[in-house]
Amino acid sequence: ECLYSQVDDEGNEFLLLDEIIDHRKDDTAITAEEATVEPTGAKNQHYVQTTKGWQLSVTWKDGSTSWEPLKDLKEANPIQVAEYAMINKLDKEPAFRWWIKDVLKKRDRILSKVKTRYWKRTHKFGIELPKTVEEALALDRKNDNNFWKLAIEKEMKNVQPAFNFLDDGDCAPNGYQKIKLHMIFDVKMDFTRKARLVAGGHMTDTPASLTYSSVVSRDSVRLGLLLAALNDLDVLSCDIGNAYLNAPCREKVWCIAGAEFGSRKGDKIIIVRALYGLKSSGAAWRAMLAESMSDIGYVPCEADPDVWMKANTDGKGRDYYEYVLIYVDDVLAISHEPNVIMNALTKLYRLKEPPEAPKRYLGANIGEYEFADGGKAWYQSSDDYIKAAVKNVDKQLEDDGQPPLSKKTSCVLPKDYKPELDLTTECSDEQANYFQNLIGILRWAVELGRIDIHVQVAALSKYLANPRIGHLEMALHIFSYLKGHDRSKLVFDPEELVMTIPPSKNHDWSDFYPNAKEDLPPSMPEPRGKQVSITMFCDANHAGDMVTRRSQSGILLYVNGAPITWYSKRQNTVESSTFGSEFIALRIGTELLKALRYKLRMMGIPLSEEPSVVWVDNNSVVCNTSVPESTLKKKHVAICYHLVREAAAAGILTIYHIRSEENRSDILTKNLTGVKLRE
Repeated sequence: ECLYSQVDDEGNEFLLLDEIIDHRKDDTAITAEEATVEPTGAKNQHYVQTTKGWQLSVTWKDGSTSWEPLKDLKEANPIQVAEYAMINKLDKEPAFRWWIKDVLKKRDRILSKVKTRYWKRTHKFGIELPKTVEEALALDRKNDNNFWKLAIEKEMKNVQPAFNFLDDGDCAPNGYQKIKLHMIFDVKMDFTRKARLVAGGHMTDTPASLTYSSVVSRDSVRLGLLLAALNDLDVLSCDIGNAYLNAPCREKVWCIAGAEFGSRKGDKIIIVRALYGLKSSGAAWRAMLAESMSDIGYVPCEADPDVWMKANTDGKGRDYYEYVLIYVDDVLAISHEPNVIMNALTKLYRLKEPPEAPKRYLGANIGEYEFADGGKAWYQSSDDYIKAAVKNVDKQLEDDGQPPLSKKTSCVLPKDYKPELDLTTECSDEQANYFQNLIGILRWAVELGRIDIHVQVAALSKYLANPRIGHLEMALHIFSYLKGHDRSKLVFDPEELVMTIPPSKNHDWSDFYPNAKEDLPPSMPEPRGKQVSITMFCDANHAGDMVTRRSQSGILLYVNGAPITWYSKRQNTVESSTFGSEFIALRIGTELLKALRYKLRMMGIPLSEEPSVVWVDNNSVVCNTSVPESTLKKKHVAICYHLVREAAAAGILTIYHIRSEENRSDILTKNLTGVKLRE
């Protein structure tokens, strides 16, 4: 095989290698590096051009090297390849110059907005944030209050047990690593000020053991409140004070006291408790609390390890499970005698306040709702959270010289607004940071039950890294809607959801799925308490994204009359038909339904023997999933097709048709008018 030359647009001559050949006398092949292509007057040992395209030499983590096609590397690691080209002065080469400029420009734009975002972040929930103790005290003087000062004093009082002060002249023990301490400031979800003394855990080696603390899932909390009403149980809540500091420190570290220590500034300190910021602190606290829960007779639910359960019998002789739900240090006890649980925890840990019926949990208002017939159920509401957030947004607008939010906004977003088509100017760093704060508030509001804004918040969340002015304005538009619609309760109704189910035939699936059956968890506990049933609404907005033409899936899952799970997300593939997008949404819904059925069983909740009812507004999908003899005409949705049909054959679900106007999951797929949204 021969080498031949080629001249590029700038007159540089390149040698082109057709193929690496074996022509040495000792019968060894020429290596790629020895066959390197050289621009005239230069030499580079890391890239080569062949008739099959450009190749780059890659050094892997294990020390080995190989030659990889540039087109593959550019697709998988565009920024790294572009940076490599710049460092090795290849940016003028034909294979690089037409694309690396755009890649590096995009990299710089995103990094400039993200890297310095913490230091440029000046407000949270509309409240100015300090970066140092001095700034915090200055803000107190400016605002004529002492909110930050009290937060600092409270924190320093609480963390005192975490330190052992060394005597003057003493040195830190051998094997201990020096780190730094610093104070960080935050605003909690209820808008109270929070100061936290944090260790510089980034300066230590990562422990070999687990380093994080899990938390109870939000749907488990909703299920717990539903079960309280269903089985006539009481609920108490408490907050464990300075939770992490209850656990011993797993790392050997020391530090020098800073200004926040007052007169002891400059003293050497050994950290003996699991101080916030250390890599192992979360796991240390989680392990300690888990041991305490086991000691008082509770076992973790296998579907959610932060749901602790124990078999019990109430005063009327009815068997049930009592639950303790734990979100780091927030505890929710559900039992006919929850005070017994709280008394046990009080003996082990310091509680911030005496246990009481929950009024707030994870930022949400919690309370009992009374129906017209006298029945009661627990509810969850974001009312206080929304009102405080709107108030802070109005204050920020006032500070910026802008008019306040309107209360007359009837819809979440204008019906024809498409964020992907927004070509307004890109936000500055400060505006982008403010946009991120607003979206963070809205996303938590969705978690707290504001299902009516879910799809709009999901649409705007795609632009967190690089938002435009129009996106920021639409986020404020959502707050205007919330200002006029700030009262909303999510009621966990224990009564079954009343739906008129049409008559259906009992189909024989044995010829198509002869062994189809629901896999029951082998270790599931014995069911106790009253029985529940599941209803699911499923929908898709076909090709809703005007740029990518991807569809939006919307899924709403009820346990009895309580909304437990809601899902709104853009699909990963482009579907050419409504049938395809609806089937993909149904496949996602089926997986969520299976997961919920598994969780109910592992929590010991009796599940109805009848299949879960699924409502879909596409007749073709209903036919393909309900009639065994129907055939699939869309091969690319075959996996979704068989997964859903097998679930139907196994008796997990039964699918019925519902008019689009009555499909509740419609709220999770598209912008609706104000009247339709209320309905």
